[in-house]
Amino acid sequence: MTEPLRFGCLGAARITPNALITPAQAVPGVAVEAVAARSRARAEEYATQHGIPVVCDDYATLVESADIDCVYNALPASLHCEWTVRALEAGKHVLCEKPIASNAEEAERMARAAEASGARLVEAAHHLHHPALPRLRELLESRTIGDLESLHSTFCAPIPNADDVRFDYALGGGAMMDLGCYPLSALRFLTRAEPEIESARAEEDPPRIDVDIVSELRFGNLPARIHCSMRADFEMFIEARGKGGRIRATMAFVPHLGGRLEIETPDGKKVEKADPTPTYVFQLRAFEAHVRGGEPTETSAESAIGTMRAIDAIYRAAGLEPRGL
Repeated sequence: MTEPLRFGCLGAARITPNALITPAQAVPGVAVEAVAARSRARAEEYATQHGIPVVCDDYATLVESADIDCVYNALPASLHCEWTVRALEAGKHVLCEKPIASNAEEAERMARAAEASGARLVEAAHHLHHPALPRLRELLESRTIGDLESLHSTFCAPIPNADDVRFDYALGGGAMMDLGCYPLSALRFLTRAEPEIESARAEEDPPRIDVDIVSELRFGNLPARIHCSMRADFEMFIEARGKGGRIRATMAFVPHLGGRLEIETPDGKKVEKADPTPTYVFQLRAFEAHVRGGEPTETSAESAIGTMRAIDAIYRAAGLEPRGL
């Protein structure tokens, strides 16, 4: 029997139960074995709450532990590069939360560290692993709605607490970083192309933090728009318009929560319901297959670099600084 991949968690993050701890119960080939947080007391509390057997004194102890095979990095984006590189240099495979880094330069450094160590580095862009997005790409490439004319994707989620890390520039905050990386990576996946940033406009509050940002892009000859906001009411979708109809993907980045593909053509309207299996389960299965068997992944370090380059360019187009520079 194959021994499970043993995960250590960096940070006592709110996302970790959904992203790793619960999915691990559905993926026999992995186990969550350890956690480290800003303080040992916080790590102990978190470990008790979530049934994690080992508490490490600090981040360094965790990444250097001989009893850990993989590190899940759920720290703020500003700490992704440092601790991912240290984990990779210690020979640990890393599943790093999105966005993978503060900027493209950091993402490139992380990719170099992975190549040098031989360990695997994967971005936790979980939405790209669910069957819903490949199905949408299949429909577009088969010209179900004819020649594609435009793409539009929105992710808005009100975040009322200004003390949240997403409002802190030094920690890699901003709507484009936290929310915009979803539609951006999804459109790159759907088009199999890198975007040219034509324009962007942002609302700042506090200064340097984009709480609402709209970007006009072009994938080759295809126009696209991305909107994300930490102030607007909740909204999440991808919409593709073609000469012969329209497809709208609802709950596009968490399709397991009632997501649907609404396909409208001259022949009428058809609805396809998304698989209810959580995106994070698909992600963890893909991570295991990538680590054990070298199976290709849509969320490789190279792909993550492309997303970060586009995020940096969107910030510059909006008159804002990329994070961490």
